[in-house]
Amino acid sequence: MSIAHGIKRLGVLGAGQMGTGIAFVSALYAKVPVLLHDKSAHQVSKGISLIDKLLAKDVSKGRLQPSDAEAVRARIQTVDAIEAMRDVDMVVEAVTENLDLKRAIFREFAAKIRPDAILATNTSSISITKIAGAVIPEGVSAAGEEGKAASGRVVGLHFFNPVPVMKLVELISAVQTSQDTLDRSRAFAEACGKEVATSQDVPGFVSNALLMPFINEAIMCLEKGVATRDDIDKTFRLGMAHPMGPLQLGEFIGLDTCLFIQQTLYKGTSDSKYRPSVLLERMVDAQYLGKKSGRGFYEYNN
Repeated sequence: MSIAHGIKRLGVLGAGQMGTGIAFVSALYAKVPVLLHDKSAHQVSKGISLIDKLLAKDVSKGRLQPSDAEAVRARIQTVDAIEAMRDVDMVVEAVTENLDLKRAIFREFAAKIRPDAILATNTSSISITKIAGAVIPEGVSAAGEEGKAASGRVVGLHFFNPVPVMKLVELISAVQTSQDTLDRSRAFAEACGKEVATSQDVPGFVSNALLMPFINEAIMCLEKGVATRDDIDKTFRLGMAHPMGPLQLGEFIGLDTCLFIQQTLYKGTSDSKYRPSVLLERMVDAQYLGKKSGRGFYEYNN
């Protein structure tokens, strides 16, 4: 029997590619009003512009009627503070992969958003359990009823980039996450048109525990001169039918993001197989991050 998600209004914190994409599919498929917030007004403007372009494209391709596109756009509002999200039923955080930043945001969520709202993070590698610990009020026992109720509403909802295209959401339970939170979060992701895969709360979850070492090993092959950039990527495009090779994929993700996740895997497991490539570190030092910076192993005309 399906579980009704009960999300009548959604908050999204972060108007970058991920947050904007989550807002878009929530308004389009789940048909819920969305409040979108980012501390950068410029980023909000870029996010809304992207949503408008996505809707215009869907109309031009005949996938949406103009009236339906207008209805989707009307469901998405921008707000200038987390306090404006006070009455949402769920909020999804989609900011930079930084544990201290995310813990600070979730403490703010706990203080400013209604106490029964689901607090979801779109992290692709950071421990959900560590984030959940941040919402327990100071002086309250984590094992007591109040502490369990607070942390039990935190969950990992890992959407994939680009959100409007990728079909999967990874659902991750913290040690503290309640079954009701998991059931409603799964139902909401499905209402957004996604398939759901579950993972334990381990470094990188399923997706990045497998993907990042693959990309890292490809960079090591380049670093050691095993093969050229083009031949490494060609091997996987033509030999394994991958849509793009691992070097190019890493650059679409962002080499800085790849490095952060690889460092998280290495730190979280102490396993040498997760040690980041020296070349990957140097590329990030040089700010050659891939597509978003215009240069990585490839050059891009942004």
